Amino acid sequence: MMSKTHEELKAEIRRLAKEKNAVIMAHYYVDGEVQDIADFIGDSLALAQQAAKTDAAIIVLCGVHFMGETAAILCPDKKVLVPDKEATCSLAESCPADAFAAFVKEHPGYTVVSYVNTTAATKAVTDVVVTSSNARQIVESLPEDTPIIFGPDQNLGNYINSITGRQMLLWNGACHVHARFSVEKILELKAAHPGAKVLVHPECKGPVVKLADKVGSTAALLKFAIADEATEFIVATESGILHEMQKKAPEKTFIPAPPEDVMDESGSRTCACNECEYMKMVTLEKLYRCLLDEQPVVTVPQDIAEKAILPIQRMLEISEKLGI
Repeated sequence: MMSKTHEELKAEIRRLAKEKNAVIMAHYYVDGEVQDIADFIGDSLALAQQAAKTDAAIIVLCGVHFMGETAAILCPDKKVLVPDKEATCSLAESCPADAFAAFVKEHPGYTVVSYVNTTAATKAVTDVVVTSSNARQIVESLPEDTPIIFGPDQNLGNYINSITGRQMLLWNGACHVHARFSVEKILELKAAHPGAKVLVHPECKGPVVKLADKVGSTAALLKFAIADEATEFIVATESGILHEMQKKAPEKTFIPAPPEDVMDESGSRTCACNECEYMKMVTLEKLYRCLLDEQPVVTVPQDIAEKAILPIQRMLEISEKLGI
């Protein structure tokens, strides 16, 4: 069988979605062509909110595996598919559920706040889930004297501590993309583009965050870039967001922040990538096959799902109450 062109794939994807009553959701970090074919694009909070209210029979989550798990937990009566079951998340993998559960057990009396970038099993030992969009507000909604464990992203936790005055106990995890942006290279870009504003995701390290004109989630950075008067932006987050930024503000220039140089096994310098290789595993071809075969299906064991849904629901309830 001859391979399909991208235009043929797009037409088939839309046909299959309509035929099967499927909704396609895509994260801002996946390939731009996948974003363009989706019914809904957004960050983790928006995808969770959309999953909770969709009436489609099938949800296809174009992102990494924990996002599919979240959709499956929120929609137990629906079939949840992901285009590639191997598309995991370095941050989620940095927080194994058994190790995190042991850490929580060592600190009785602590409220456990977990970033949404975790497996279902890690969420199952969590009191409330947060995203980069709502972490500050949810943490601030807890009484000031509440002892808090925050996991798994140490950089996001440090940022929330710095702006809230809290002293949360942090799990030592990180996103491999956000942790490797280079302060020196961003400063070089600033020198070359003196009018450019720096947009930084709070999963970045503290020295990078300090360079920011705006710190925020992908959705917040997108909103700022569209509304701000600046015409050039240096963007320190996964470069997939530049696709939507350029679509929403075609008259502006968006420059992906460079990562640090790393050494390969031979000792030579090589440049790390500002793309998440897991997000980029989601392709049009895989999306087509996923819809055609209705595979891979994301399933969460019932005992885990029953525990993991509680902190997700609490996040959604607090977000609704706070209007975020």
